[in-house]
Amino acid sequence: MKNNATRLDSLGGEASAMPAGPAAPRVASCVTTHLPAHPPEYASARAPAAAAPLQAAVPAYLEQVYWWAYVHPNAVRVFERPWLVNLILFGNYTRLCDAALGEIGADAAGATLQIACVYGELTPRLLRQIASDGALHVVDVLPVQLENLRAKLPPDERVALFQRDSSALGFADASYERVLLFFLLHEMPDDVRRATLAEAYRVLKPGGKIVLVDYHRPNRSNPLRRPMQALLRRLEPFAEDLWQHELTDFFPAEAKFASVRKELYFGGLYQKVVMERPA
Repeated sequence: MKNNATRLDSLGGEASAMPAGPAAPRVASCVTTHLPAHPPEYASARAPAAAAPLQAAVPAYLEQVYWWAYVHPNAVRVFERPWLVNLILFGNYTRLCDAALGEIGADAAGATLQIACVYGELTPRLLRQIASDGALHVVDVLPVQLENLRAKLPPDERVALFQRDSSALGFADASYERVLLFFLLHEMPDDVRRATLAEAYRVLKPGGKIVLVDYHRPNRSNPLRRPMQALLRRLEPFAEDLWQHELTDFFPAEAKFASVRKELYFGGLYQKVVMERPA
């Protein structure tokens, strides 16, 4: 999830040189061709306008805290396994993907933004729900995660990948009909989380929808409550913020919503929050 980028190739053409329990599958994420060493951006003909060319640096907290889950090249080889992603989420991966994708809807028109790549099949499934004249844009700060996602997606002019900082997207205001963040917010320090949600709101069109899926404080009767708290404190030092606050608390005061819906899953360990911006 990082800042800047320059245009590269269309996913539909030849490629030019160009990662819950443990870290939630950035799940937060197209064609297998010759890839350059560190490409800043994969763009399609339907790429959104940016204020200026961007080139993102990897934030220090990612390198220090999540090197093992997302940053190191071996992370992709370890975590890009459907059975492991599902195990990390205690068998709830498909259920939570279904919950998120159900909010996107079938034949989704306009532009959809996914902030951060995700291990597993969320993004390929999301692409199948985009209308023929729609667009799916995915941003991530890590080239290794963008390369991994590129390998999972078919050539398709509707999709574009960008190396961007989630807290400084560089896209124009009101660019997207919907924005999806899937198990990303718990991985962020408070200031980065707040800046990311402020950006998500800024690029959302009036009447648009933000879909958040992430951790939540489990019910007291949930037997995983104490083990998960210990595990998150060990591996996910920012995750407990989501146990103490509603996700709406991290939006800027000026962010207004016409509706907010919240659903809990697996004894309260996971949540889906859907917010619609006034038309």
